[in-house]
Amino acid sequence: MDDNQISLVNKLLNKELSKNTLLQFSDYERLFKIYNSHTNLISKNDEKLFFEKHLYDSLCLYKFFEKYQINDDIKLLDVGTGGGFPSVPLSIVFPEMQIFAIDSIAKKIGFIELVQKELRLENINPICKRVEDLNRDYKNSFNVVTSRAVASLNVLLEYTIPFVKSGGYFVAFKSKNAQEELEMAQNAISVLNCEYVESISYELPLEEDFVRELLVFKKLKNTSKDYPRKSGQARKNPL
Repeated sequence: MDDNQISLVNKLLNKELSKNTLLQFSDYERLFKIYNSHTNLISKNDEKLFFEKHLYDSLCLYKFFEKYQINDDIKLLDVGTGGGFPSVPLSIVFPEMQIFAIDSIAKKIGFIELVQKELRLENINPICKRVEDLNRDYKNSFNVVTSRAVASLNVLLEYTIPFVKSGGYFVAFKSKNAQEELEMAQNAISVLNCEYVESISYELPLEEDFVRELLVFKKLKNTSKDYPRKSGQARKNPL
């Protein structure tokens, strides 16, 4: 990261990043670009905005942590982690946080495993599975579940809410159409025993206006053991 990017992150997190943390971010970006050159994690155009659209965006989850007084020693599940967003940036900044990063695509989890080894991230746990096939022992067990750019909200809620513990939170990264998706998800919210709490808006540091939203949901009580349904059902027949 350059000086301006470091300043932006320090301001976002209300602290100065250590030299070791900055080195880990640098190594993560280096490894990402090498891997992305032969295995598609994100588009080449998006790679040029690695910091702005991916790393910084991932760290904006801190806005939720800060507002809801979420401690570092929580257990977090990142559904559809892709190239490690937000799981890897979070694991770097919050070493006490136990982070489980799940994705069904082996090449993406292979990259997370590489980063885990090279950066010596002991707090990240890569899982190569569809979330519908995740061990049922994980149900109702995470303080926070999050996801970026995976599916429409009514589908995403079925993928995530079953794994949030009662009283915990699901936070969805969304941009345009967030309110429209929210309206379409009312039945899923009811069926899965959660409630929509609020939207936390923020801007990415880009030349054009680029507003993002963190949609916050609270789990009210345990979800029926029927959810998530078997592979593909949530997309084919959304709640």
